[in-house]
Parts: sequence; structure tokens; C-alpha cells
Amino acid sequence: MNNYQMHQMNQIPQSIIVYPVDAYVVETLKSVMGKQVVLETTRGGISGCVVDVKPDHVALDTRGRRFFVRICEIVWIMPE
Repeated sequence: MNNYQMHQMNQIPQSIIVYPVDAYVVETLKSVMGKQVVLETTRGGISGCVVDVKPDHVALDTRGRRFFVRICEIVWIMPE
């Protein structure tokens, strides 16, 4: 066994957390950027203006307060 193989055997496996990107939800949110929407999440509903969309979250402005909602928590989206 060479040094590389010995090194590989002595390493402790690392866990990697993977969050899949829901491309259709991201594209839908981008299509309503700057508009008022209602988002139903696993924790309840929230309404506001879509101000930013990232692969893992959306930012809503609700009466001057900014909320960040994880994409994976969104159940449905309804433009107002």
C-alpha cells in the first residue's frame, strides 16, 4: 500500500449536506420580481413584494420589513 492509500484509509468520512435547487420555483419567483405575492409555507402564509431571488431563498418586503423564505419551505405561490 502506498502513502496515498494509507492516508485515505485513515480519514474520517465527512457528511455533506445537499439542498437541491427547485429550478421551477426559482424561475416562477423571478417572473414575479417586484410584484406582490402570497407564499404559503410549511409554517403558514406570508405576503409581500418579491425583492430578491436566490437558488435557496427568496426575499420579501412586507410593509418595510424584509423576510427571507427558504425555497424548500414554499408550498405554493400566488401573485396578488
